[in-house]
Amino acid sequence: MSVVLGMSVLNSCSISYKFNGANIDYQTTHSISIADFPNNAAMVNPTLSNNLSEGIRDLYQRQTRLQILRKGGDLELEGAIVGYDISQGAISTDSYASESKLTIRVTVHFTNNIHPEESFDKTYTAYQTFDASRLLTEVQDELCAIMIKEIAENIYNDTVAKW
Repeated sequence: MSVVLGMSVLNSCSISYKFNGANIDYQTTHSISIADFPNNAAMVNPTLSNNLSEGIRDLYQRQTRLQILRKGGDLELEGAIVGYDISQGAISTDSYASESKLTIRVTVHFTNNIHPEESFDKTYTAYQTFDASRLLTEVQDELCAIMIKEIAENIYNDTVAKW
């Protein structure tokens, strides 16, 4: 009987660890405002601005206890997509491009209203290569999702994880 009771007590107790890397003093910092990131690139992907803005908001919402606002937060993120470019990547032995490279560049202005010395301006760049025989329209949604995640994680790391 005591073995069964002991097992049920052990099964009902569980410890859960979640590593999100955030280094936030929730006593003083309660919110982050994340503005929409307009697409100011010469070449425009019509969904990129919304997908990037929402990807960044989603990451902070999942990984922190900060209230997400459109403006006026203790922490403020704003910026713009300044580059969305395709270029030739690797060249094959017959002198034709075998790979193409899609690059996204995003400028970010981060304001920490609690600790102003931690504020910064920075440009984040991510790229993905794909087979040059494929059209951009065939691969851009998948590649952009990967690059948005990378850029959002880098912004997160620089603003609240401080790795």
